[in-house]
Amino acid sequence: MSEPSGTVLNINIGAIVENFRHLRDHAGTETACVVKADCYGLGAAKIVHALDLAGAREFFVATAGEGRTLREITARDIYVLGGIHHGARDDFAKYRLIPVLNSMSDIVAWSGACVLHFDTGMNRLGLSADDVDGIVAQPDLLERLDIKFGMSHFACSDEKDHPLNAAQVERFGTIQTKLPFIRRWSMCNSSGIFRVAHKYDLVRPGYALYGGNPTPETRNPMQPVVTLNARVLQTRKVKAGETIGYGATHEFEADTETATLAFGYADGFHRGYGRSNLYYNGVACPILGRVSMDLISVGIGHLDRKPAPGDLMEVLGPHQDIDQLATSAGTIGYEILTGLGMRYTRLYI
Repeated sequence: MSEPSGTVLNINIGAIVENFRHLRDHAGTETACVVKADCYGLGAAKIVHALDLAGAREFFVATAGEGRTLREITARDIYVLGGIHHGARDDFAKYRLIPVLNSMSDIVAWSGACVLHFDTGMNRLGLSADDVDGIVAQPDLLERLDIKFGMSHFACSDEKDHPLNAAQVERFGTIQTKLPFIRRWSMCNSSGIFRVAHKYDLVRPGYALYGGNPTPETRNPMQPVVTLNARVLQTRKVKAGETIGYGATHEFEADTETATLAFGYADGFHRGYGRSNLYYNGVACPILGRVSMDLISVGIGHLDRKPAPGDLMEVLGPHQDIDQLATSAGTIGYEILTGLGMRYTRLYI
């Protein structure tokens, strides 16, 4: 049980549902939900149930284990992006999971419902151009498969004008021409929904569902989903020339005041985030010194009204969203979300 006196994470399920509806309306086509990694760290049990009630008919997870968990929540179609996992084959039948087949060996090993994944430029998982030609030459390879759709995945759709986006669309079109017996196609992730005019038959948003900005060059079209507030444990006055935290990496140039909060890298706030700010009454307060396991310190000497022990300071909220925090830390919002710790008091609204 999380301690109510600690850091508080609010997760707005209503905003997630509205984001789903907005994405579905914008795409104008069937909209599946990517709910891998426990809904990007926010908790699948409540979120998937709400999305199911809102009309989501298909869900994507990364592993068969995630699929097993999800089957306890929804009766909808569940696709496993990682394909046929070693040792988990029986789970696909038992829990009615549908694998995404990524290689010719997957195709040979499988029979029944599946998705074919074609690599068009990511160079991670997926059937290659040579594999496609092999299927064209030997269509009987697919005799035992019930292909739900063919899919690919954008590598750079978060970058509006990246040339690989158009190149991938062209390659995907070539695959569709060569395999006309596949009647349903999917290409667009969160950013892809906003990048191409033709959305194909199924879109697969993930990050945007949870409030991430799918169009980083513009104002975020999605509703914010999370707020995170850390509690002050102690405030103190420090003198010029003194240092703070492990390694004494920050030395004070003048007398000032600091606040120490119950929050650290054990809560998913990595040491790299030490270049960012927290906020109190809308005013930025810089993190001072190193982020430690359970504690961080921030400067409050510039505040007219200073926090007291027990007060909350904003980590994520109206003054700093997941993308802004990620930028200040030199990372991406996906890492912020999936790293949110389990010591928080989690409140679903």
